[in-house]
Amino acid sequence: MKTIILAGGCFWGVEAYYARLKGVLDTAVGYTDAPAENPSYQDVCRGSGHAEVCRVTYDEAVLPLQKVLEHFFRIVDPTQKDEQGHDRGVQYRNGIYYVDSNDRLDIEAYVASVRTKYKKPVHTFVKPATPFYEAEGYHQDYLDKNPGGYCHVDMSLLRPDEIKPERRTFLLDPRAGKGGH
Repeated sequence: MKTIILAGGCFWGVEAYYARLKGVLDTAVGYTDAPAENPSYQDVCRGSGHAEVCRVTYDEAVLPLQKVLEHFFRIVDPTQKDEQGHDRGVQYRNGIYYVDSNDRLDIEAYVASVRTKYKKPVHTFVKPATPFYEAEGYHQDYLDKNPGGYCHVDMSLLRPDEIKPERRTFLLDPRAGKGGH
């Protein structure tokens, strides 16, 4: 079992996407990367400096780190700074927080390879994990509870062979809704 924390804009979509992947054992949304402890969603929206993130626990025998990263770059625009989709603000920055320091060089190499594919600067950062504060209960599995909810992540990027059999019925139009959450 491995864990990684991903900042990819609105955490609802990042969680919904990863929760459907074969090899992902658990997901949770929360906040990280700022000094204040245990922030609320309102604190984050008011500018606490935290990033909205999704903690992903996965079976590396089924879903290797390289695949975790490949999926991340499918769903984010790494050239966007402090925004993804309709969401704007420092809490929507994109980056990768490694939990296992042995993953750092592999993640950095992967991000470096991504940089070669873009003419614009890539703003995806790589940092060691900082304390993770789980978001309020209504944010957990939000798009499962609210299937028509706004999401910047295009779920059609998941190929059928990558989806857990029990999650294949989930369809979401990423264009539904306007603006952030």
